[in-house]
Amino acid sequence: MKKLLSFALLVCGLCGTTQALENPNIVLFFVDDLGWNNLGYRNPNLFETPNVDQLANDGIDFQQCYVASPTCSPSRSTLLTGKHPARLNLVRHISGNAKNVKMVYDEQGRASHHLLLSDPAQFPSKNWVDLENVTYAEALKSHGYYNLFVGKWHLGPKEFHPIHQGFDRQIGTTDHGSPSSYYPDYFQDEDVLEEQTEAYLTDKLTDETIHFIDGYDEDQPFMVSMWYYNVHTPNIGRKDLVPRFKGRAGLEGKRAQYAAQVAAVDESVGRIRTALKDKGIDKNTLVIFTSDQGSLYEWEPYRGGKRVDTLCEGGARVPFIVSWPGVTERGVTNNSIIQTTDVLPTLVELVGGNPADYGDLDGVSLFSTLRDNTELQRDKPIYGYRAYEDLYVSVREGDWKLLGYRDGRVSLYNVVDDRSEQDDLANTNPEKVQLLLEKLKAWEVEMDVQQYSGFQ
Repeated sequence: MKKLLSFALLVCGLCGTTQALENPNIVLFFVDDLGWNNLGYRNPNLFETPNVDQLANDGIDFQQCYVASPTCSPSRSTLLTGKHPARLNLVRHISGNAKNVKMVYDEQGRASHHLLLSDPAQFPSKNWVDLENVTYAEALKSHGYYNLFVGKWHLGPKEFHPIHQGFDRQIGTTDHGSPSSYYPDYFQDEDVLEEQTEAYLTDKLTDETIHFIDGYDEDQPFMVSMWYYNVHTPNIGRKDLVPRFKGRAGLEGKRAQYAAQVAAVDESVGRIRTALKDKGIDKNTLVIFTSDQGSLYEWEPYRGGKRVDTLCEGGARVPFIVSWPGVTERGVTNNSIIQTTDVLPTLVELVGGNPADYGDLDGVSLFSTLRDNTELQRDKPIYGYRAYEDLYVSVREGDWKLLGYRDGRVSLYNVVDDRSEQDDLANTNPEKVQLLLEKLKAWEVEMDVQQYSGFQ
């Protein structure tokens, strides 16, 4: 298969030479609700993930990756556009639950935003990603890529689906944030994949992806975006995997089902990587593995999860692994502070584009960090932001992390020394608190969300 040559000249750190590399195929594994330490090599007593473990051995394992808004829809908007969800005004999951939300209609009569009745700020959150935003699929298409989307979207109704956002094809995509079941009927009120009678949903999506890879014969590189429904609720593990985890280190009930869900995702990663190898294209395929937010459950040593203390490390810190044969080093870790806003500018630069050509990006390119395994030096903090409850914002700079509340309270942690965020140092470090608060308030003005701030 022919490939388009990248405009970028890559410096090979191992040999000290400069070489032009072909634009790689790209596979992005985006898992739903997978916590940072819900992987076998980080938590072997509870989880089995030999294929993800091998991916980490084959590439760079970033230790400090954060989601800009650890919530289903906002985290997806971040990945897709390189823009912070606060900038997009998409700061909650898109919900049609009439009991909890009130719809806000635009001039065209569309339910463009919603209010969450329990949100103290009453922040009107978008119900889709506007088509004017440039997605990574659209950016890659301009460089000759074919884009396949597989799985969960949760970024708006059908007129805003992937095929309208730069993707050439979508498989298994609905308006839902989760399936009705991981066994048929997967989506009770939609006809997506309705012909299935037995297959586990993750296996079905994997089969479709492998079928695409096996049959791909276009004279252009491709990107596969595998956005899993797993390991989101309902916690239904694959039937043959669940017994393996019941009773392991105290795993019972839904947690055992969850561990089986993780194992099913891991098997999928392995099968897709094997398909790339069998096709003879694995050496020219960049693989990224990450998650949209932390787990529904808390797992030591981190505090927080999907529903409680979500901006703490357990909710906002996620796996991020990159393997690019011939470019990235193998089996190394990297302590750079990164955010999933960084994915789009990274993809743009690695295919030869200029991220500066894309307006209002909140991420930065990790291209040289991947190439050289150097520590990324950010010139400003990263911010977490949600609009659900009193705890709504985080500011991470260096070793420090500030948590901010709508009622004006703050907490301060050194998350390098105190990974579980138990020792609040706000009272003993007032200057650090003030410095981070000033940066926060300036950032809120930049995002145009200052009217909802807890620190006016």
